[in-house]
Amino acid sequence: MKQLAFTFAIAFILFSCDSSKNQNSASTLELKVDSLVQHYLDSARIAGVAIAVVKDNQPLLLKSYGYADIAFDTKLPINASFEIGSVTKQFTGAAILQLVEQGKLALDDDLAKYVTFDTRGKKVTVRQLLSHTSGIKGYTELPVFEKLAAEKHKRDTLLRIVEKEPFDFEPGEALIYNNTGFFLLGLVIEKVSGLSYDAYVTKHLFEKAGMANSYYASERAITKNKAHGYQMGEKGLENASYLDHTWPYAAGSLCSSVEDLVKWNTALHHGQILNENTYKEFITPVTLNDGTVTKYAKGITVTESHGRRRLEHGGGIYGYLSENAYYPDDKVSIVVLINTAGPVSPGDIGDKIADWVFGKSETNVASFTGDAAKFTGTFKGRGRGQDLLVTIEKKDSVLTAKYDDDKPATLKYVKENTWSDGNTMYVFSGPDLMELRIDQVYGYYVLKRN
Repeated sequence: MKQLAFTFAIAFILFSCDSSKNQNSASTLELKVDSLVQHYLDSARIAGVAIAVVKDNQPLLLKSYGYADIAFDTKLPINASFEIGSVTKQFTGAAILQLVEQGKLALDDDLAKYVTFDTRGKKVTVRQLLSHTSGIKGYTELPVFEKLAAEKHKRDTLLRIVEKEPFDFEPGEALIYNNTGFFLLGLVIEKVSGLSYDAYVTKHLFEKAGMANSYYASERAITKNKAHGYQMGEKGLENASYLDHTWPYAAGSLCSSVEDLVKWNTALHHGQILNENTYKEFITPVTLNDGTVTKYAKGITVTESHGRRRLEHGGGIYGYLSENAYYPDDKVSIVVLINTAGPVSPGDIGDKIADWVFGKSETNVASFTGDAAKFTGTFKGRGRGQDLLVTIEKKDSVLTAKYDDDKPATLKYVKENTWSDGNTMYVFSGPDLMELRIDQVYGYYVLKRN
């Protein structure tokens, strides 16, 4: 597959003042990204990808590769718009916080104040909807959604389906990624603001941030420079399945470009969208009922990467994958948009780019000297859309974690009763270590020894 690249600006690499070094460093970054992306294009694993790496509003890399439309050999322009899936959630979160700022609602308000939805007598707060801690069943995991996704019905059709389902857990006891919560938040925004979700986001977020290539997705509208969506089939790339945008809604129906998402990061994280106190609330991770602090805030995750704070969210929707990461201490945005739902992760591409920009972070590996056998066993609990069954085994002095029939992953010792596998943390707790808590950033699962 041919490669097309538009490079609009390459300037000033991190932490360097010498212009010749800047150009050499920027060129090195571009060459590394070129090589990485070309492999995916040559193997026909993606149709196209757009990438922005920007520091202090100065582009280090702004480039597009591959095709916006394979059938017509239409090459991908740098200003192409993509469906951004769950990156939408930070826009929904910011909209809710704006309304809080205006005194029109409170984060601890009961959902029932704004939306007719049977919570079975449980109090579900706006805060819990924003942080996936409501316990309400996620609609995208229900078997009926596969059929519903291609159909157009009134929005409350979905509410009536979901409210018949049992809660996955009591509100505030765990964190299971949940699109229903953000669907409900879209209805809250409309109720409180008096505007449609589309109109509210356009007026109060896109226009404030100067995002001219961002909009609510449409199945019918013809949009200039929108990248066509693909998916990986048994015989290779194929057109993405149809999805009616009644359903992703405030959880995943927005479209944007890499340049616009960089503008969004600048506006959101530098006081143009929320005031200082409200912004702090926006990026404060949720605390569970038992006092556990998670890594998920309100439509955005708060983690450490490469020894730096990172505010990040990814997205996936029929035909598209997205990654938007912002490193606030360095004022660096890394945005990756792919018009293919398949095996290539934009988050992995973003992490590799961060390696090249910041250098790989060195981690001190702790040594476990006790008897690891006390951690072994089988643990079961609620996961996203299904129960999780995790088997912890000991091989020599090493622990492994095996999910159902997957291959076991080797765990690294962190401290006390805590082990890790990349960004996933495993914490054994309770009397006789009868409980296993798994923190996957986008989910915090509480499992019991089986």
